[in-house]
Formats: sequence, C-alpha cells, structure tokens
Amino acid sequence: MNEKISVIVPIYKVEQVLKRCVDSILSQTYENLEIILVDDGSPDQCPAICDAYARQDARIKVVHKKNGGLTSAWKEGVRHAEGEWLGFVDSDDWIEPDMYERLYEPLKAQQADMSMAGLVFDYEDPNYPPRKEGNRLTKEYYSAKEWQKLFPVLINDGSFIGRTIQPSRVTKLFRRELVEQNLDLWDDRVTVGEDLQMVFAAAIDAKGVCVVPDYYPYHYWYNTASMTGQYDARYLEKIKLLRERMEAISDAKKGYDFRPQIRNDFLSLAIMAVKNEIWRNHRDPFFTVLQKTKEMCRDKAVQEALNNHTMDRLGLSVKIYIFMMKHGLAFPCYVVTKLFFTLYYGVFSHVQ
Repeated sequence: MNEKISVIVPIYKVEQVLKRCVDSILSQTYENLEIILVDDGSPDQCPAICDAYARQDARIKVVHKKNGGLTSAWKEGVRHAEGEWLGFVDSDDWIEPDMYERLYEPLKAQQADMSMAGLVFDYEDPNYPPRKEGNRLTKEYYSAKEWQKLFPVLINDGSFIGRTIQPSRVTKLFRRELVEQNLDLWDDRVTVGEDLQMVFAAAIDAKGVCVVPDYYPYHYWYNTASMTGQYDARYLEKIKLLRERMEAISDAKKGYDFRPQIRNDFLSLAIMAVKNEIWRNHRDPFFTVLQKTKEMCRDKAVQEALNNHTMDRLGLSVKIYIFMMKHGLAFPCYVVTKLFFTLYYGVFSHVQ
C-alpha cells in the first residue's frame, strides 16, 4: 500500500469557499490521505463546517486553535499529522483530482525528499484570464549533488524576482522529516513571504528533488479585492523581517552562503514596496505619499541593498527604477509607477 499523505489546510474566514477546497481534496485519486483542517480561530461558520466534514469522512481530522496567523496554523497541522508525506492546501484554493498521485509517484520511484509542480492563478473577474506559474527548473529529477549545484541561483538568478524554485509550499509534497526538522526556523511573525521561508529551509535539506513538468494542478484563487490590491503601510517592515529570517535560516544551515541572493530578493521586494506605496496608497495626500516614498528609498536596509546587490540580468526599466530609488528621486518614481500601472490595468481590463 502507498504511504500516507497528510494534507494540511489552514482555515480562517473562508466559509463561502471552504467546501470547494475540501471537496477537491476528498476527490483525490490518491486514496491513502489524512486531511487536517486547522481552524485558526475563525469567527464565522468555518469551525462548524470543519466539524461536519469530520463526521462525514474518517480521513478528516479537525484542529481548533486560537488565531495566530497562517504560519502558526499550518505548523500546528504538522504537529498533528501522521503521514509519511506532507502537503498543504490553502482554504480558498482548490486542486486537481490527480495532484497528489502525480506528486507522489516520482518520489516513490526516485526515493527523493520533495516533489513540485506548478500552479494556476484563477481570477474571480472573468476579464482576467488564468495565468500559469511554474519553476525555473529543467530536469525532472535532481540528485543531492545536482540539487546543491543549483544553490548559487536557488533564491535569485541575477534577475528581478529571479527565484529558480517556485516558493509556494502548496505546489509541493514534502517528506515529513524535511518539515519537522525545520519547524523552529519558521517564524510565525512573517506575513510576507511565509512560503518562501518555509520552502527555502526545506529545499536546503532535500537529498533529492522531483519536478513534474508542464503540470499545473493547484488553483490559486484571486478574488476582486486581491486583484486590485490592498494598501499595506507596513509592507517594507514586513519584507525586512523576511530578509532577517531568511538570513537566519542560511546561517543556521552552516553550508552555502545565501546572503547575497537574499539581498537581491529583498531589493526586488523593496522595489515592489515603493510601487505599493505609490499605486495603492489612496488615503494620504500626494505630498505625503511622495515623502513616504522618499523615506522608503532612503531606508538604511534599502540603501544597503541598492548599493550592494549582485543582480546582473536586470532589464532597462528595473535599472532605471533602481537608479531613481538609490538617489531618492521620489517624484520620478511616482510618475513612472502611475504611468506603468495605468497602462497595465487599462490593457488588462480589455482582455476578454
């Protein structure tokens, strides 16, 4: 009989779409499943829905806990898991029926530690066509030695957001030990890049990695609010925490030094933070937005990254943006960002 896979589902305020998620897991062709629904203190009907599912199917286990955020929820699910393999599905998403069967088969054949596929971004607004995202990996199987040869480009390959490994935990199947031995390294406070810190630590430890090519079984749902984007005044501070935790993981592993790549990834996110301030901050007047933009550009950590990054595969537009940020040119940043997003959303909104 095939080994057991524990699928962990963190749940918070998703009562309208939870059934779609759970039903897609129950419909898996891989039958030896344990499904752990982690109610992260959800204030709606989610706890009752979870309990009802547990009464209907013996494969389902429900964990109720005080609200602590996404990372704390899936970590709690890991502590209750009994399977030899661990998978993750977020409660507003859904998966194709053969996802875990196809992720497990190469792991069994190669005796590897982690397998991965791609995902599809599905939009609530029908004017936005589905978009696929995969890994920048060329082989179907990497031995431990072959995998370690990718370390120099694992987090950043020299391009903007140049992550060779797709960072989502939900597109992967992990050997249980790969997750358990890293639980203490994953900080519950991280709310931007939660998956990146998780997958990063697991990937460093993996002794063999499988890739299912041209396969996109995970459906990541974008509702209208997600598409238009919510303004996050603390985005820069959140990515600074992510960088801190990523560097701590790199140091803890005491092997390859990932710090230059982590700096590059941080700078990519810092550019996005500046654009977030300009495009999504509708609550502050123009001059306040300009002042905040200038302060972000002059932030000590941002300036360090601007001056010391090693990205050598940047397009001209990113190079110009880095130049403007490096010199604190808030107004040109504002004009370029507004122009780009106005054109982008103007074109995208007409795609049928």
